[in-house]
Amino acid sequence: MSIDTRSRLRCEVRPLTTDEVFDELLPAAIALCGTLAGRGIEYQELPPLGLDVDGRSVTLSARNGAAYIETGLDDAGVIAELEGEALSNLVQDVQTTMGLAMTSRAKVTSGSLDDWIAWEPALRALLDGRAVHEAGDVEMFDRDGDPLDLTRSFGPDDDRDEIAHFIEQAGFLHLRDVFGEGEMAAVDADIESSLAEAVDGDDGYWWATNGSGETLPVRVLWFHERSETLRELLSDSRLQWLAELTGDDHNGDNLGAEGLIKPLDIVNGLSDLPWHKDCGQGGHSYQCSGMTVGISVTGADRLSGALGVIPGSHRANTVPFMRDRKLDLQPIMLETRTGDVTVHCSDTLHRAHPPIEQPRKVVYSGFRLNPRDEDRFDAPSTETVRAARSALTDVRDRIEAADNSDNDRRFKADISGVKSH
Repeated sequence: MSIDTRSRLRCEVRPLTTDEVFDELLPAAIALCGTLAGRGIEYQELPPLGLDVDGRSVTLSARNGAAYIETGLDDAGVIAELEGEALSNLVQDVQTTMGLAMTSRAKVTSGSLDDWIAWEPALRALLDGRAVHEAGDVEMFDRDGDPLDLTRSFGPDDDRDEIAHFIEQAGFLHLRDVFGEGEMAAVDADIESSLAEAVDGDDGYWWATNGSGETLPVRVLWFHERSETLRELLSDSRLQWLAELTGDDHNGDNLGAEGLIKPLDIVNGLSDLPWHKDCGQGGHSYQCSGMTVGISVTGADRLSGALGVIPGSHRANTVPFMRDRKLDLQPIMLETRTGDVTVHCSDTLHRAHPPIEQPRKVVYSGFRLNPRDEDRFDAPSTETVRAARSALTDVRDRIEAADNSDNDRRFKADISGVKSH
């Protein structure tokens, strides 16, 4: 039983020149995984991808059932303009197509942003040997071999092996009655206190705009530093056992957390996020799968915007942002009560449904995989990580800047606000 899908070492990441990528790495990848990638390109009906990098350009496509590379952009259906460092990050899975757009490191100059994002699974097939998901590839079974009951939730005393099998198969968990209502009331009060301290534009929060034009704080970053009650709960055995659930060496020490409020009528900003994977900006092959933990400070149902997940999507090489139109796996909604906990793998597609009648609050934390013994690397500084996290509140502006096309921009519509849903 394992949810560890890592295939690369961070210590092996190095700056690659454009000539190395175009003349050596991509041709070698095509020789090794060209048929696998070509199948994915054809299945997804992707337009030829042009990469325009520092004065050099190539186009990737499928010919005769295999990936193909040619010089120039004459046959490209979508063109992305990158700098050499961005190309190096892309081919090493440091950043995805979407990650580059979100950080203003890729500009779509022809075709659509959607086409650029849609190439991500095919690039992973070519560069990492992961087959692009096709209908029927993922099936989920219980330990008796029967179809898995995806509506199942688990109590504190349920069999741990059964729980581990469920998350390995489905990529998520719903755990009932983990914390008490009094504990959640104390955390709720700390969220309210933190929100009251927010000053417009403060980089310790994510911000969103409602239908009345008000700018509201909707996520308290590093909330664990503001709430003693939460710090105690994060180290509590009622939560910490999850670190050992799958036997994959997840780290339960020094858990951080963010406090979220889901207000009504949000029309712009990162409050009710569209379908995405937590590894969607990059790094899947170095970090997946961690476990993201949601603590239901208030209950969540269809009226208050419960978490949506797509069972089995952690086992599918599919677009990590948006819901692929060809994805056959069906979403479900995890309706919780106060004190319940949800868990999802970092590569499980999930989304925040917008609340319809009442807001809700939730705290997100999680368990990362410990680095492997052979993987020694210099982690980015705390300041760098925090600055990048804070900057995501303005991601819509960078998505706008990344897309120079006049075509359908489905992700941009989704990220603009919940009205598009």
